[in-house]
Amino acid sequence: MAAFGLSLRDLPEEICEVWPDVWPAFQVFEAMSTQWRTGACGATGLDYTSIRDVAGFLGLTRAQVTDIFHDLRVMEAEALRVMAEQRGNK
Repeated sequence: MAAFGLSLRDLPEEICEVWPDVWPAFQVFEAMSTQWRTGACGATGLDYTSIRDVAGFLGLTRAQVTDIFHDLRVMEAEALRVMAEQRGNK
């Protein structure tokens, strides 16, 4: 978080429910938190070459990774949108 100028104080203190059908994708997305590709303007996306390894460390099969890939991309897109908004690039 610090690499993006964020701290724990920037996180809302609200409970966020994760639906059971996207829980595996959320676990992978959270575990990928150090796998962002960055450029001069901040994060540009997740490093997709790390997804299979990270998912494997969490016990997911290759078929499960295929099943959750779309959900990961949705989370990635929303995270990129929020980061851009916080940089003032709405």
